[in-house]
Amino acid sequence: MSAETPLPTAASVPGETPLLSVRDLHTSFPLRSAVLRRTVGQIQAVAGVSFDIPAGGTLGLVGESGSGKSTVARTIIGLEKARSGSILFEGEELTSLPKASMRRVRRQLQMIFQDPYASLNPRATVEQIISEAWEIHPDVVPRNRFRVEVRELLERVGLNPDHAQRYPHQFSGGQRQRIGIARALALRPKLVICDEAVSALDVSVQAQVLNLLADLRRDLGLAYLFIAHDLSVVRHISDQVAVMYLGRVVETATQDELFNRPLHPYTQALLSAVPDPKPWDRPAREPIIIGGDVPSPADPPSGCRFRTRCWKADDVCARDEPSLETRLDLHPAACHFAAELAGAGR
Repeated sequence: MSAETPLPTAASVPGETPLLSVRDLHTSFPLRSAVLRRTVGQIQAVAGVSFDIPAGGTLGLVGESGSGKSTVARTIIGLEKARSGSILFEGEELTSLPKASMRRVRRQLQMIFQDPYASLNPRATVEQIISEAWEIHPDVVPRNRFRVEVRELLERVGLNPDHAQRYPHQFSGGQRQRIGIARALALRPKLVICDEAVSALDVSVQAQVLNLLADLRRDLGLAYLFIAHDLSVVRHISDQVAVMYLGRVVETATQDELFNRPLHPYTQALLSAVPDPKPWDRPAREPIIIGGDVPSPADPPSGCRFRTRCWKADDVCARDEPSLETRLDLHPAACHFAAELAGAGR
């Protein structure tokens, strides 16, 4: 299976069109010289990413900071422009969609941002923040229903409806993120992109927000693209997981198989770094430590992008880029020396 080939998703129904289908997506940013005052290169933030998300399904996208996860999300939503590739939402190509048409599609595609304070207007009340979407799309909720609908949304996300006239600074971090979730639900979307939606929250609050997202998925039939660097969080909410490194997907599998039978060395190293809450109940395992630094996306290594930090790297890794294909009859991984590490996720 090549990087352009659709990735299998656990919740997909054979023959059914995915809700979101991304194919060979490339997004880059110009690298400008301050001295020459011209573009001298390109930063390859996303380089050939493909995946499917079925209606009602959840794909977890994980990787280190700088791997391109958020750029994938921003490109899908239209905040960044794709250099090449395809983004199909309900069979409609988004990369070539006019702005007027994209405005219509955005009603079905909403996003929850990482910082629950920076993403909210500090000068607007909660009611104004949530109802702003209905000002832009007046056919969703009649104006005379704004106040009632806001109260219902606040109650749905676990907030006191009587606090609709308060400002963001009067809420805790977890409460502010719930306001962000309510805003995302205002237009009744089919897909919600969660970009590190719980990483800025305390651990106890993270669990509450994750349970809320799971309940909303069940009750409203939502699909999620859930972006995170915390693998334990991804394991809690995702059906399918895709691991990114330096702009590429290096492994994808069902949640259970990826955590228990990882094939790619990078995935194995990430899982090795996850703290074990009960180490005394598990057999001792040597930690996998990745050496070196992440290469620059402006000048990625030839062949396998992970080879400069991989303990399995050989000459073939520098010559030939491994394709993302099924290895060991298990699941797709982009590694010439893919090997099963059973029980890695414990």
